[in-house]
Amino acid sequence: MGNPKAFLEIHRQEAGYRPIHDRIHDFGEVEQTLNTRERKLQASRCMDCGVPFCHWACPLGNKAPEWNDALYKGEWEQAFRLLTSTNPFPEFTGRICPALCEKACVLNRFNHEPTTNREDECAIIEAAFREGYILPRTDIKRNGKKVAVVGAGPAGLACANALNQMGYTVTVVEKNEAAGGLLRYGIPNFKLNKAIIDRRIRLMEQEGIEFRYNTPLPIPPREEGIDAVVLATGTPTARDLNVPGRELKGVHLALELLSQQNRVLAGMEFTKNERITAHGKDVLVIGGGDTGSDCIGTAHRQGCRSVTQIEIMPKPVEGPDDPQNPWPNWPRTLKTTSSHEEGCTRRWNVNTLEFLGKDGKLTGVRVQDIDWQPASPSGDGRGVASPLMVEKGQPYVIKAELCLLAMGFLKPQHPEYPENVFICGDAQNGASLVVRAMASGIETARKVNDYLTK
Repeated sequence: MGNPKAFLEIHRQEAGYRPIHDRIHDFGEVEQTLNTRERKLQASRCMDCGVPFCHWACPLGNKAPEWNDALYKGEWEQAFRLLTSTNPFPEFTGRICPALCEKACVLNRFNHEPTTNREDECAIIEAAFREGYILPRTDIKRNGKKVAVVGAGPAGLACANALNQMGYTVTVVEKNEAAGGLLRYGIPNFKLNKAIIDRRIRLMEQEGIEFRYNTPLPIPPREEGIDAVVLATGTPTARDLNVPGRELKGVHLALELLSQQNRVLAGMEFTKNERITAHGKDVLVIGGGDTGSDCIGTAHRQGCRSVTQIEIMPKPVEGPDDPQNPWPNWPRTLKTTSSHEEGCTRRWNVNTLEFLGKDGKLTGVRVQDIDWQPASPSGDGRGVASPLMVEKGQPYVIKAELCLLAMGFLKPQHPEYPENVFICGDAQNGASLVVRAMASGIETARKVNDYLTK
């Protein structure tokens, strides 16, 4: 620990975002970066805690105190080595991770100014690419066994990378035209530039991993010489809203908009009838999570007239502390993203009743304010009961020509597979964070190795 008093003398400083009037006119990344001096000062705030709760909170077990100390001392290559000893893709988590480690940071408990771990790790990995610390491994000794990874999202990529480093010959099978999964087709470019994904895929290819795109996803049979299969197919089924008027033109699942916009930016063309756009429209987003936030930012960049976001659940507590989920756990507090800052009317405790339209096109959505009341204990002997939703006031209409359903994803159900088939990431656990998907991919790679080395 280079500066034991830094956390007392230096305040947390975030890089911040580009000005709103500038960023809403393009899909460039909104987050800025600190200069090298300021970044080192932020790294110096890491306290060398007796019990580093950041280790506990991070699904990857990142060693933030170690690489923050190396960064503060200017030992960038050492910081890179320490960071990538647990995190295979810091360029992803350094941009889009909600930083569970920061909420568990002792400084967050102390003064709500945790160490800027997420920004620090992004700075470290970008310096590593810039300075040439990252080179493809050409000395991997192959063990003669082959593994197929089905799905090239964060879980599949992490699993494939780990297996490749262990010496397996890895083929990644992907149904889409490029790798990345939701990193590429769900997360907007203003949060993650897709050139960052391409850079990593090129490196993985140089290290011997084969990618097959636009390929159906059956399980490759043993006759093809595949010793094990990993299913990393994510959660492809979005939660829908089956209320009257769902068939109207203008009602879409969130990923229909987000994936199409990302493909447009990649050069793909769509007909006028195929194109989903918020240009000149009043937009309603149903769902209060990160996907809904991404829809808001995308709608602004497409030139919408207005955006409203509704959520059926109550408004979260306006932190920084969450009495129901205290430190070092993740606080379920109100989150305001860069997209929300760009302009959005937000409402909670709102239930959707009906989509309204004219000539087959959406014109508005009829909704109802509600309250949640605690239910009396059930009679099953366990005291388990769900809260009751009760109506509040009269239904009303929110004007909208485009409605985006961002209500999460359904956990996949799997049949019984042969013993050489493994499942990881969201395909196994249901929709979650990119960092958890990566951790699951790495753990699954270890299970595959244990199985194949019995």
